[in-house]
Amino acid sequence: VQLQAFGGGLVQAGGSLRLSCAASGRTNSWSVMAWFRQAPGKERELVAVDRPGRNTYYSDSVKGRFTIFRDNAKYTVDLQMNSLKPEDTAIYYCAACLRYVCYSQFDSEGQYDYWGQGTEVTVSS
Repeated sequence: VQLQAFGGGLVQAGGSLRLSCAASGRTNSWSVMAWFRQAPGKERELVAVDRPGRNTYYSDSVKGRFTIFRDNAKYTVDLQMNSLKPEDTAIYYCAACLRYVCYSQFDSEGQYDYWGQGTEVTVSS
């Protein structure tokens, strides 16, 4: 499985960006797909998770502003980011888990089998 993330860039505070993650290879419609981010000098953190048939997860810091979209026909998982804040500045990574354990342990970074290369988002104040 290969994941390719793109769509990052520079945006002013209050603006929007849409990130996209394209998957190729042995993906399927029940894979758990997630977006993580890593800000400068900080650890990587979970942002949003799509678990087919289960509630979508959002971190408290992005809830109400970010939305994760999945298109199984196109094998893409997008992250729509609205009302961006300077603290959203980070490198954003998409990740995939093809094992059922991720339906319950979706917040464990180590459970994800495949990672995209990251796309940088910079929000200016």
